[in-house]
Amino acid sequence: MPDDAIEILINGERLFMPEGSTVAAAILTAGFGSFRRSVSGEPRGPLCGMGICFECRVTIDGSPHCRSCQTLCRPGMIVQTDG
Repeated sequence: MPDDAIEILINGERLFMPEGSTVAAAILTAGFGSFRRSVSGEPRGPLCGMGICFECRVTIDGSPHCRSCQTLCRPGMIVQTDG
C-alpha cells in the first residue's frame, strides 16, 4: 500500500486508493461495473470521464447524484452505487 493511500468504503467494502484518485477510478478498481441504473433499469457507468454525460452518478457521504469522475477520494468517504 502506498504511503499516500487513503481508505474509503464502496458499497460497504473497504478500499485503499492513492491520494488524488477519482471516485470513478476507485469504483472500477473495486470491481463494480455498474454505477447506477437508468430509468428503464439498465446498468450505467462512466462514458465521457469528464463530467458531461452524468452516467457515473453515485451517492457520496449521503449526497445523491454526485459525478464520480469529477470527485476526488477523501479519507473515510462512503460511496454507494445504485447499480
